[in-house]
Amino acid sequence: MQEQESTNGDLALTESISDEKIAISPETSPSHERIVDRKTVVYETLVDQTVIKVTGEKLKTQLFSRFGFFKPYPEDVQFVSINKYYEPYIVISGKYAIDYYRKSAYTFKLDKEVLEVILLNHQFEPQQSTDSYGQSRKVITLAGEERITKEFSASLILDLNGQEVPPERLPSAPSERNPEKTLAEFGMEEIADDADLNIIQSRILNRPKDINRIVNEFFEVNERVVIYAPRFKIVYKNTRTGQEKTIDFDGVTAKRIQVRSNVRQVQ
Repeated sequence: MQEQESTNGDLALTESISDEKIAISPETSPSHERIVDRKTVVYETLVDQTVIKVTGEKLKTQLFSRFGFFKPYPEDVQFVSINKYYEPYIVISGKYAIDYYRKSAYTFKLDKEVLEVILLNHQFEPQQSTDSYGQSRKVITLAGEERITKEFSASLILDLNGQEVPPERLPSAPSERNPEKTLAEFGMEEIADDADLNIIQSRILNRPKDINRIVNEFFEVNERVVIYAPRFKIVYKNTRTGQEKTIDFDGVTAKRIQVRSNVRQVQ
C-alpha cells in the first residue's frame, strides 16, 4: 500500500492506493466500440517501366562498388530482369478513453490527545499505528474511491511487419478504380482482417490496472486503410564475378527505395 501525505492544520492526510484485486480483467473488451470498415486502395503506377529501367542503368555500377569507389565498368554489369510488385502499408487512426473509479484509503494522523473525530456526521475512534520511523501515532482511516479519466490516441502508418514508418515513405497518388482486380492480377494476398486492429489496440488500449468500477469506456477506430504502393525491382549481374544484385524503385515517384526482403515479389 503506497502512501502520499499532505498536512492541514494539526491533521496529516495520507492517501493509500488499495492493492486489492479488482474484478475487471484488463483483457475484457471495452463496453463501447466504434470501428469503421477497412478500405483497400491501390495506387496507380505513374512512372513508365522504361523510365525506371533507364534510371537503373545510371545507378547499376554503384551496386557492385567496393569501398565506395571501386566500381566495375558499365559494360560488365548486365541487365537481367525488371519486375513490378506492390508493397502494402496500413494507415489506421483511433482513440481509447476510460472514466473509472479506483479504491483508496485516506489516513488522518492525529495528535496523541485526540479521543475521537467527527467527520461528515460520522464518529471515528482513533487507532494506534506505527509510521515509517517506528513511532506510534493515533490515526483514523477512511475508505473511499477516486474518479479518474484517461484518453489515448494514435495515428499510424505501418509496414508489412507492423513497424511504424514516416509519412514520406508513402507518397500521395491517384488510386486504381478496381483495386481488387489489380491485386488479383498480381497475385497479392490481402492483409488479415484484424491485423491492423490488433496493432492499434496494443498501442492505445491501455486499461489501468487499478480499476474498481467503470463509469464509461470507449474504443474508436475512425480510419482504416490498406494502401498498396507500386514498386519495380531490377536485377543486375556482374559478368566478371557472376554476382547478382537488385535495386528497387517507387512506381509513383521513380525514386530509389530501400530493399526490404519481407515484401512479396511478383514475377
